Amino acid sequence: MKTFIKVTEIWIPTKDRTRLEFSAGLYGSLHEFRVASEKESFAYDEGLPGKAWAAGHPVVLTEFDQSYFKRTTSAKKAGLTCAIAMPIFSGEFLMAVVVFLCGDDQHHAGAIEVWSHSSGNNADLAVVDGYYGTLDDFASLSRNMTFCKGAGLPGQVWQQGMPMLIEDLGVSPTFIRSAEAKKAGITTALGIPISVATQQVYIMTFLSAKATPIARRIQIWAPDASGQNLVCRSGYSKQNDELAEIFETMSVRKGEGLLGRVWLTGVPLIRNNAKTVLAAGGVNSMLALPVIESGTLKAVVAFLF
Repeated sequence: MKTFIKVTEIWIPTKDRTRLEFSAGLYGSLHEFRVASEKESFAYDEGLPGKAWAAGHPVVLTEFDQSYFKRTTSAKKAGLTCAIAMPIFSGEFLMAVVVFLCGDDQHHAGAIEVWSHSSGNNADLAVVDGYYGTLDDFASLSRNMTFCKGAGLPGQVWQQGMPMLIEDLGVSPTFIRSAEAKKAGITTALGIPISVATQQVYIMTFLSAKATPIARRIQIWAPDASGQNLVCRSGYSKQNDELAEIFETMSVRKGEGLLGRVWLTGVPLIRNNAKTVLAAGGVNSMLALPVIESGTLKAVVAFLF
């Protein structure tokens, strides 16, 4: 099964915190692009990770030619055409930059959107950047929509300050663009509040189809009432199986396993060839992404591939 996102990377500050260096990545069969990436590092405001660091918010790059993207030749050879950089801040200090790379493909339906009220004085959220692949009609509709706090997926994520997962978009009352999503083949949506260096609100939404999901599984973990354990609040799986029930009954202590380490450090992590219990469900890799607000971890979003 193909996933909508073809490559995922994590870039972290060097020990002197003046550059970004490669930490980990998921590349599938794109070995040459991985080799090219592992050799790179980025200064502040250099390349896509450095630009996201300097901007202090997510950045979308839909054209590599004649841009600041440093790996254009390798990316084009790998069939990659778009990159989205998501910086993760704790206050004004950068913890990491997560980069997602996609490729235009008639068989890959999906979109990644960046919503903010940063443009002008309008208090409503609007698309400030995004990648829609071949979904031109859905892109045009989305770019002309706005959401107030509490309305639609972006507005609800803004109101709650927490990631939110919606399945079966075609019949969801929460997803205002449900009819258009159904027409475009979009079935699943994930909204994540982004911890940025500015005072603006930024929400990222990941939209994908059943045939090419964002990931095989998506889970939203959050601290329980005691603040001592992470528990799985919601999850999506392409297949309904016993593994989903296992996760729903698990809890993770701070520092324990991949999810617990993300809670302990505030830094996203990638694991290739995850533990046997994951591999048994057809999952062999994971990206764990922290959601931080005012220096406090609110949630961890896990993408399982």
